[in-house]
Amino acid sequence: MADPFAGLGDAAANLVEISGIIKWFDASKGYGFIVPDNGWPDVLLHVTVLRRDGYQTAYEGARLVVECVQRAKGYQAFRIVSMDESTAIHPAQMLPPRTHVNITPTSGLERAQVKWFNRLRGFGFLTCGEGTPDIFVHMETLRRYGMTELRPGQFVLVRFGPGSKGMMAAEIQPEAGAPGLSSH
Repeated sequence: MADPFAGLGDAAANLVEISGIIKWFDASKGYGFIVPDNGWPDVLLHVTVLRRDGYQTAYEGARLVVECVQRAKGYQAFRIVSMDESTAIHPAQMLPPRTHVNITPTSGLERAQVKWFNRLRGFGFLTCGEGTPDIFVHMETLRRYGMTELRPGQFVLVRFGPGSKGMMAAEIQPEAGAPGLSSH
């Protein structure tokens, strides 16, 4: 993996210390984002910074202080000054245990658009178009199919069926049909 700080040079003299919380961090992607307390745009946090400063991962909601540097695409964490995980949402705590129900799909694999999705709350909604019922999608369903998040406006392929609160996603995959996804 390329060094994200190659060519930093004199920019190291322009480090700015900010505090904030982890918005999300995906170790498999190798990065995540910090929401700064000062209202600045999200700050990129690269896995190499975490590992170099002695951390294995960063949990959503963890509070940290970082020195960051301005890059072409915005601020990027350069050094972790401190991290307080007492406010973090550990993956095991993100959703109460055994709340996920298995949905029997009654649809084929249909193209749907993400209306909204909130990683911290662990769910969101999809739509197959005007006049169709919203489809509830649970974070556990995403994880089961190797996905980590959804973006509003993104198109996905979904099989869904009736759940206790309306239509619920039973299977989900990127519209592009990303390689390495197997159906269960």
